[in-house]
Parts: sequence; structure tokens; C-alpha cells
Amino acid sequence: MPHDTPLIATIVAGLGLAFVFGALANRFRIPPLVGYLVAGVLVGPNTPGFVADAGLANELAEIGVILLMFGVGLHFSLKDLLSVRAIAVPGAIVQIGFATALGAGLAWMLGWSMGAGLVFGLALSVASTVVLLRALQERRMIETERGRIAVGWLIVEDLAMVLALVLLPALAGVLGGQEQADAHASGLLSLPASYGIWGVVGITLAKVAAFVIVMLVVGRRVIPWILHYVAHTGSRELFRLAVLAIALGVAFGAAKLFGVSLALGAFFAGMIMSESELSHRAAEESLPLRDAFSVLFFVSVGMLFDPFSLISNGWPILATLAIIVIGKSLAAFAIVVAFGYPIATALIISASLAQIGEFSFILAELGVGLKLLPEQGRDLILAGAILSIVLNPLMFLAIDWMKPWLERRAARTAPPVEAKPVGPATEPGQVASVAATTKKEDGPPKTALTGHAILIGYGRVGGLVGSALKDAAMPFLVIEDADKTLAKLKADSIETVAGNAANAEVFAAANPEGASRLILAIPNAFEAGQIVLRARTANPGINVIARAHSDAEVEHLKGLGADTVIMGEREIARGIVEEVLGSKPELRRETAEPSVA
Repeated sequence: MPHDTPLIATIVAGLGLAFVFGALANRFRIPPLVGYLVAGVLVGPNTPGFVADAGLANELAEIGVILLMFGVGLHFSLKDLLSVRAIAVPGAIVQIGFATALGAGLAWMLGWSMGAGLVFGLALSVASTVVLLRALQERRMIETERGRIAVGWLIVEDLAMVLALVLLPALAGVLGGQEQADAHASGLLSLPASYGIWGVVGITLAKVAAFVIVMLVVGRRVIPWILHYVAHTGSRELFRLAVLAIALGVAFGAAKLFGVSLALGAFFAGMIMSESELSHRAAEESLPLRDAFSVLFFVSVGMLFDPFSLISNGWPILATLAIIVIGKSLAAFAIVVAFGYPIATALIISASLAQIGEFSFILAELGVGLKLLPEQGRDLILAGAILSIVLNPLMFLAIDWMKPWLERRAARTAPPVEAKPVGPATEPGQVASVAATTKKEDGPPKTALTGHAILIGYGRVGGLVGSALKDAAMPFLVIEDADKTLAKLKADSIETVAGNAANAEVFAAANPEGASRLILAIPNAFEAGQIVLRARTANPGINVIARAHSDAEVEHLKGLGADTVIMGEREIARGIVEEVLGSKPELRRETAEPSVA
């Protein structure tokens, strides 16, 4: 019996083609998201063949945005957010104003009205949540200072766009558009335009404040309690369901009751949940759905793009792209440097913001609906979004190339600074290393240790290994990128290098040339493999010990040069066999043989 299944067809076509073209892109060393966008173009209405349901695709993509922001909130705390307010708030406001002015200037050149220029400029000023967070997650920067600044900047942009979406209907008549009596911020607390501009602004800010207060007062008690209650049931299925229900429920309720965006509501839900001891488990349970739905976001963006617009609107598209990629980046770079942050931080922030996405589409649709923005403006915004998302990974490659040159140039113009000792002595009689200190460090200083062990990761496994090394008085340092763990290690007087060990600068700071051992306590075998290769290049004689979860991972790491790979499941089996068959050493030995490859 035939059935009409547009939802299933959209999911199958979106994920299936995204996998095919994502794999092809990866094969040619192109970021997979480019393949996801191509898949969206192919199933969109502007190309022949199968056409997916664009409305359903957009709603599925919105789920991806919610889950992604929820995941970011799980790694954040209110303290982290407040710690970057001094740069995130003024930086985002100035950058929005600068990009809006550039967009309005292009609109004036195209002969559009003042209202069209305002909507167009605002749409070009706000970065895509999904693209920014994916870029930071791929580089494991979410929990670093640079990641916190970028996310804080994003939150300020989000709040500014929420305010813009509420104000535009009230201002439509003044700006030359079509007045609408109904509110676009739907929900129990919708705002009629008759309240006036200042009334709308005041009520909107009051609603946002009310949402934050409810989350901090009520959510901080209720959400962790629900998680702990469900965890005590012992059902993993119920726990996973509770995590998803909280993330989606809070996001939807925040949008309907308080008029804030779904993404912002989900972020606060995750941030409140991060105070629970079960936050790491919650992050793991929601990860597969976050990845799947974020892919559908890129597919939905591709469906909106008309490739033939590149011919009909050639130079306006190039000008729009220049504002997004060059204008916004230069503004963000100048702002971050002006606040005294190092060049590397300024480059990361500017590259992260050099794209536009979901909020830009919402603003464009609202502008067209209010008769403020011509349809050509919507086409330019869509084209600019697609091209900037495609170019964003190249922006990060470009900053890697530009960073050394800019740092050398800055060093020539910077005033000399006094040399001061960096870090405590790690052994009796050892002198602390000496380096020039600046206001903010741009990279981790190199350790003075030699003949030491480098421990990668300080989670459940790494913590036990580190404690044993400390008890044995063996010199070692830890490479870790989680701020909370780093603070604990420093409190315990354990030397650390902050960052991802797969990064060349971070790994070099651990002095692998002079190290005797490398211990990989991280569970990710692919990332561990990159570190093994880097270690073997720096020190062919270093002893490498790694962990794995399967025979394939054991072979992978052994093939890259690991001396010893320990598989956790086999070690557990060995312990059980030793307890059961302790009096039969031959059987114990037979079970233990394959545990270390």
C-alpha cells in the first residue's frame, strides 16, 4: 500500500547524499561540509530531479541547531560566560554595527531603500551558530579562552538578532515597508506593534531577563534533580530520553513563552545542566543526534541556493561575500587586538565569524515579508551564506599561514619586555625556565623537563596513570584542554600544557625530543594516531603507550608506531580470569597474551 512519506524521503535523501558527497569531499581533502552543501543543492528546487520538502528540512535543521547549542552549554558555565563579557559584549556590538554599515552601503549602491539596507546589513552581521561551533569543535577550542570568547560573542549576536526580529515589524512603516499589526514573535507573550518602539524594546528585554531568572532560580534546581532521579533508575534509555526532552523542551518553551531564540534557550538548558555531575554522560548521549541533525542543517542551506544566481548577480554576490569574509573579519580582528589579546586569538575569532547562516535567512524572509527587502537581497544573502560557509575552512588554513608573519611583524614593533622566570622548578635544585613575559601569552612555553613522560589526557584513565606516576616520583607533565581539569592539576602542582596535543605548537611545548615516554590516555584512536606520528617524527626513540577499544584500533596505532597498545576490555577480562582461575597460571597467561599488542 503506497504511503506519502515526505519526512522519511527528506531524511533519507538528505543524509544519504550528504554521506556520498561528504565522503567524496573528504577523499579530495576538502571539508565534508562542502559535500553536505552540494547534496542540498542537488535535492533543492533549483536543480532537476528529486526535490525534498524544504519546510521539513528547515525544521529538522532547527533541531540540529538546538542540540548543538545544548551541547555547547554542557561545556560552559555562567562563570565562563561572564569571564568574557568585557570583550564579547562591546566586540559583538561594534562588529554588528560595522557590518551593518557596510551592507547598507552596498544596498545604497544597488538603489535600495534605507530599510532594505538596514535589514540587509543586519543579515550580513550575524554568524552561523552551526558553522562556528563545528569549526571550534574540530579544533577542540570550545573550552579554551578563544572558544569562550567566540561563543560569548555568538550569544551577544543572538540576543541582538532576537531584538531585531521583534523590532522590525514595529519599525516597518517608518522604514518604508508594510506595517503589520500582528507580532512576529509568537507565543503567550507576543508583542503588538501598538506598544511603540520603546515599549517593544522594554518588554523584549524584560522577557529575556525573566527567562534568565527562571533558568537560574528554577532550572538550576529542577534540571539536575531530574537527571539524578532518572540516572538512579538504571535505565540508559530513559536517561537519554530525559536529556533530549530537557534540551528540546526548554528550547521550545523559551521561544514560545519568552520570545527568545530556540538556540539561546537550548544553550541555557545545557549550561544549567553542566552544573550536574552527570553532564559528561549527558553530552555523550546527545552527541550522535547532534552530529546527524547538524548535517541536515547544511543540507537545508544548500536547498535554498540557486546556482544560476552566480551568473545573474555576479558582482553584487562578490561584494556581499567580501563584506562577510573580509569586512567582518577585519573588524573582529581589530577589536580583539585593541582589547590587548594576542594575534592568534584575534585570528581565530575573525575566522570564526567570517560566515553567515540561520539568523540571516530568518531576517531575509522577514524583510521580504514586510516589503522592506527586495527578493534580490534575499538571493544575495543566500549566495553569501553558501559561499562563506564553503570558504570558512579555508579561512582557518589562511590564518595558520598568516600567523607567523603577523607575529614576527608585531614582535618588531612591540616594546622590549623584561625577562622573568616562568613556572616553578619541578625538581630539587632545578632552575625555572626563563622567557619574556607579555600581557597575555600567545602560545604555551616549552617545558624545561627532560627524560620525562608526556601524559595525554587526564580523564578517568589518565587520572589514575598520573597519580601512579606522581606516587613513583617519576617526572611527567600532562597535556590537557579542559580548563577545570587544568585548574585541578595546577592546584596539585602537576606541570601542564594547555591545548590539544594534535596541535604542533602544543605538542612541541611538552619537549618530545627530550622525553622518554609518551602515554596516550585519550579514547580517540584516530587523534591518538596523529599524536603518535608527531612523536615519532620528533623523537624516534620515544616509548609510546596507547589505549584502544577494538582490535582494529590496536592495529591502527601499532601500524603508526606505538610500542604498546592496551585494550581495556581485555584487561577487564584478564582481571576476572585472575580472580576465577588464579590457581591456573597457564589459563591466566593464555587470556592475558592478546591484551597488550
